[in-house]
Amino acid sequence: MGKYIGERAPFARPILRRLRKAIHQGGPGIEEAIKWGMPAFLYRGKIVCGIAGFKAHCALWFWRGRAVVGKSPRGGMGHFGRITSVKDLPSAAKIKGYVRKAKKLIDQDSRRRLR
Repeated sequence: MGKYIGERAPFARPILRRLRKAIHQGGPGIEEAIKWGMPAFLYRGKIVCGIAGFKAHCALWFWRGRAVVGKSPRGGMGHFGRITSVKDLPSAAKIKGYVRKAKKLIDQDSRRRLR
């Protein structure tokens, strides 16, 4: 993941680092993978969210975004529009809350399958 971030545009690196940190702080059990050429964060083998750095903006998306964030993607890829600076990010507390909510949904799905 560090290599992916290091290869992005200079403006994107601090954004992606901050997102990565907040996602991991969202709770234990988060693993990193590259899916579709972009960083993805998994819990129990299921995608929680992903980040991406493009030429002029970054993106943060959640797999079950409408259930997690409460809205559909807007303005390109991701649930938070085009992120062009750290100021465009939701707070770290909000990101952690979204991650916890996504993990909870994954746990609930797993319990339903066991019944």
